[in-house]
Amino acid sequence: MKRYWTPLAMMLILAACNAADSNDQVKVMIETEAITFHIDTLAEGLQNPWGMEFLPDGRILIAERPGRLRIWKDGNLLNEQIEGLPEIWSHGQGGLLDVVMHPDYNENSLIYLVYAARGNEGGGNTAISRGRLEGNTLTDVETIFHTQPHTEAAHHFGSRIVFDDEGYLFTTTGDRGVMNTAQDLSSHNGTIIRLYDDGRVPADNPFVSTDNALPEIWSYGHRNIQGMQLHPETRELWAIEHGARGGDEINRIHKGGNYGWPLVTHGINYDGTTITPDTTAAGMIDPILHWTPSIAPCGFTYVDSDQYPQWRNNMLVTALAGQHIHRVVFQDTTVVHTEIMLQDFARFRAIEQGPDGLIYVLTEGPGLFLRLIPE
Repeated sequence: MKRYWTPLAMMLILAACNAADSNDQVKVMIETEAITFHIDTLAEGLQNPWGMEFLPDGRILIAERPGRLRIWKDGNLLNEQIEGLPEIWSHGQGGLLDVVMHPDYNENSLIYLVYAARGNEGGGNTAISRGRLEGNTLTDVETIFHTQPHTEAAHHFGSRIVFDDEGYLFTTTGDRGVMNTAQDLSSHNGTIIRLYDDGRVPADNPFVSTDNALPEIWSYGHRNIQGMQLHPETRELWAIEHGARGGDEINRIHKGGNYGWPLVTHGINYDGTTITPDTTAAGMIDPILHWTPSIAPCGFTYVDSDQYPQWRNNMLVTALAGQHIHRVVFQDTTVVHTEIMLQDFARFRAIEQGPDGLIYVLTEGPGLFLRLIPE
């Protein structure tokens, strides 16, 4: 049984959850096709939250796009913030976008930030910096990558960071609102980037020896990737990107792959005109799933927790314009079922499975930090 909620109904749910006493006696149960859960509201009043990271000491870092790195600890969103951040360019869709700790964080205390940064000669683009987290301050901060070229455009910055099992760093970029750049290997725009953890370029990247190609590029032909994860079993890299008016995509990422934008797409321009008549072409990789009309997908996570056995190996996708969480069920790499949950609650931005196996969610409009508690 699916249950759909109006925004007012969802606000009443949150009010009931927040009114619960320490014994959690007030619960509004949300029934979905596979499980029943209630919402635990962890924090309110966030401004454009984009990403979260779970530190070993129990703190949860929350990146807000205007350029703040917030701290959630012991049940509270602290007034104190992480200090020592690099200069962040809060510009249109750009700002502080993601925060990730190094795989060896317990040994090196390194935190990585992906954000919009200005260039030395005007304009700017997506950048990655890292620093050591000492208490609530980043020290020894250095920029290890800055996407080229720089532009004053306010659109499509990406961006996520993922470390794979070999320690390589992957990050995503958008086409910056100029669609044809996604097919231009002399530009980082509209690509996935692969680096060593210090920003050096691996010698086995696919375009290292290609004339006029930037060596950091791993795949290209992307419009605006805002979600990226490793599959929990195959350990392959998967990504989700915004289409235009339609044509949002789930993609399995292959080394050197061309994902087609804007030469192939299921979407159209926002004014209703055609981008291309082609939805597939030789030499370009088709999406595993596309959403047309668009739901504006952003973050996603795979569920492999015992907390939600009925969702095991499902993908949970946050939808901004769609204002819901989209559950995607796979048979190998084929989508066999989808479900819309929490319709019209808020613009869902980010979703992660925490170290405790529970699902954590960030929304904007209103800016909330939530946890889904299964029954």
